[in-house]
Amino acid sequence: MRRAKLRGLGAGAWPVVTALAAAVLVLDLLAWGYGEAPLATLGRAFAGTWGTPYGIGQVLFKATPLVFAGASVAFALRAGLFNIGAEGQIALASLAAALVGASLPAHTPAAVALPCVCLVATVVGGAYGAVPGVLRARFGAHEVIATLMLNRIASAIVSWSLAHGAALHGTVRTADVVAGARLTSLGTWLPAWRGSAVSLALPLAVGVCFAAFAWGRSSRAGREIAWVGLGARASAAQGVPVARRLVQAMAGAGALAGLAATSTVLGYKGYYEAGLGAGAGFAGIAVALLGRGHALGIVLAALLFGTLDQAGLSINARVPREAMDVLQAVVILVVALADVAARDAARREATT
Repeated sequence: MRRAKLRGLGAGAWPVVTALAAAVLVLDLLAWGYGEAPLATLGRAFAGTWGTPYGIGQVLFKATPLVFAGASVAFALRAGLFNIGAEGQIALASLAAALVGASLPAHTPAAVALPCVCLVATVVGGAYGAVPGVLRARFGAHEVIATLMLNRIASAIVSWSLAHGAALHGTVRTADVVAGARLTSLGTWLPAWRGSAVSLALPLAVGVCFAAFAWGRSSRAGREIAWVGLGARASAAQGVPVARRLVQAMAGAGALAGLAATSTVLGYKGYYEAGLGAGAGFAGIAVALLGRGHALGIVLAALLFGTLDQAGLSINARVPREAMDVLQAVVILVVALADVAARDAARREATT
């Protein structure tokens, strides 16, 4: 049992280690292409990320919503579903959490305000995620098409809401949430991180990610969701309620995505504004694929992409920010190829 767990941890960490090596190599090549010294550029990137306490805090902050988004995509993948809609689920949940948090009485204690706002984010994200699950279960609509369309609908709903009363007059942001609904910055306890945006949303994200995977392994519903992903017809023949499990998988994925609001709205800004958290849902797809269905892998992959994002800001004066997008794409490609090679090697080992 212990050996199997160690193999699982290694399987989760291996793609991220490969991606990190690829990132260093490609960053050196990009720096050289722009006429910069590769080692000096790498040093600046490291200094702006893991080389200073502030950089570490910013990396952790940028990784936090990616943990939620990666766990969301991975949760749906267990049922054989591809949740492309985390972007819209995050946006709607963030807006709802901000509006509810701002509407609470000013002196609402944190013991009431935080669970209330987190519950709203979870329910809104889960409800919006359930929609493509229902469409798939009832009508056979492909969840990729449905979630892409729902992303656009969510964007329209958010824009319309901000323009028609949800935002403060003359702005594109909501009112501040009450103090009790804010998540404390980790810099409060760790002075070295003071000034960075990392908050208690980070341990919450890691805990929720591991809890979601533990639930998937230990609960009957979680195991049946995985069985449906392996074979819906065979599962139905064994009495598994396939339609219900498909809806539950997408609803759970949406709920996990919705909790990303804890990092951006509750732990950082204290309000929602147009574009807050944008991109995390799509980046979560890469995080989930790099994580390969392991909670540890998802956390490590989120840290990797958080590092690349912060590194791009650190070297922006010398290497264009767009080059980091190329870097991320190359990293994903390299890991995908490494994954194929690893699967081929495992298949050959199993047949010998």
